[in-house]
Amino acid sequence: MKKFKSLFIIFLIALFYSCGNSDSPNNENDPDGSSNGNDNNPVSTWLIPIEDVKDGGPGKDGIPSIENPNFNLASATTLDDDEIVIGIKIGNTIRAYPHYILDWHEIVNDTFEDEKITISYCPLTGTAFAWESSFGTNTETTFGVSGLLYNSNLILYDRVTDSNWSQMLLQCVNGDNIGERPEIYNVVETNWGTWKTMYPNSEVLTTQTGFDKPYGTYPYGAYRTDDDFFLFIPSPLNPALPNKQRVFTIIDDDFAKVYEFSDFQGGNVVIDSFRNKNYLIAGDENIIIAFEVSGIFTQLDYSYAYNNSEVFLTDNEGNSWSIFGEVLDGPRVGQKLSNPINVTSMWFATAAFYPNPQIY
Repeated sequence: MKKFKSLFIIFLIALFYSCGNSDSPNNENDPDGSSNGNDNNPVSTWLIPIEDVKDGGPGKDGIPSIENPNFNLASATTLDDDEIVIGIKIGNTIRAYPHYILDWHEIVNDTFEDEKITISYCPLTGTAFAWESSFGTNTETTFGVSGLLYNSNLILYDRVTDSNWSQMLLQCVNGDNIGERPEIYNVVETNWGTWKTMYPNSEVLTTQTGFDKPYGTYPYGAYRTDDDFFLFIPSPLNPALPNKQRVFTIIDDDFAKVYEFSDFQGGNVVIDSFRNKNYLIAGDENIIIAFEVSGIFTQLDYSYAYNNSEVFLTDNEGNSWSIFGEVLDGPRVGQKLSNPINVTSMWFATAAFYPNPQIY
């Protein structure tokens, strides 16, 4: 009976998506077909196992990306404090993208001070990245939802060459751009209550997307809370942690190290090493951040200091730090730490894409 119920839920979700996403043309994108829209690009050439590339159901652009995002100021935005948002700061532009909108669109093609940036969020793996909307010698493009999945994770396609890009692998895995890697911009994931106190002048993505979606209704039922419920079974599955547990991951080439939010409950700071590099990892139950540190920065004594302002860390030199690694005040004002490639994800996703990850 339990197996029948799970299959019935999967059927309903698939039916819901196939009927509810007709806002854009539903083009075919068959991973084992003879063409992916570019006759000079044999679709059979993939960097990932072709048998593990799955048709997600809605089809190409069946989940429509947001091309002309609209924003309100945080002061004019009404969200529950526990709503999860993706936060980005590039130059003087600060923006937040709520999960409840990204659940229905997965990709936002945006512009930050003349810089074209693609923000992607995969609701099946809980992963968000931002990367430069270009490839090769700065050929600008936009990205869309291919309709394909690998290990339950979003595969994007670029609209110039129709190449397919794995979100979690951060690489083009099929097409003219095969092997290319995008330039990554750091994002943070936290709840709205934290973000709005840190950045009260932030811009916030609105539901004025040009599409009629039931925003606020999660489209995948019990998926994110039921550890045994998968639409597509990833491989390998690692039982070290519950499948859908939310974790913070540092990625270094083909390796990963995971940090659990429970270790940062109430606020915590650690200096850790991974693959011969030193990292400062700080956070609480709502947010974890990481910076690569060397020299004097490994020797400072950092303290968690979030108290409803932009200041997240302080140190024994008298510096105050933001979540983006900027010194806001103190003797090192103007200095900034760099971020490793990192992501907040469901545990199973990190373990499938980076097998046997270390757990702090």
